[in-house]
Amino acid sequence: MRRRRSIFRTDPNASPLINTTPLIDVMLVMLVMFIITIPRPTHSVDISLPGVDPGPAVVLDENRVTIDRADVIRWNGEAVDLAQLGRLVKAASDRPEAATLHFEPEARARYLRVDQAIAAIRRNGGTKLAFPGIHQYAAVI
Repeated sequence: MRRRRSIFRTDPNASPLINTTPLIDVMLVMLVMFIITIPRPTHSVDISLPGVDPGPAVVLDENRVTIDRADVIRWNGEAVDLAQLGRLVKAASDRPEAATLHFEPEARARYLRVDQAIAAIRRNGGTKLAFPGIHQYAAVI
């Protein structure tokens, strides 16, 4: 009678466990290879650092807030960031008679930027908000 031989153990009466040490070694080598071959991140994140304030923009009785395709927010024609927009809206809403904000984003401006601007206006007390030129969106819809 011929005895069957196992490919995992030389002694058929030995423990049936497989030696996993070589498998772990191979996995660690493969992990190191994958880590080495991962490309470096090449994207960047623009951060507005505090610096010299360009000076307060003028708050009028009626102010025009626009957003163009390049995501530039403008207050009466002057480029501002979201923090400056918030400060200007706060100054406009703290007046005895709150100033009116004419919000005019371009039809092809990114929705995310428009939403951020509206959120900044609402957070800082902008209550008199008008949407002139809404007819320009008819071709987009």
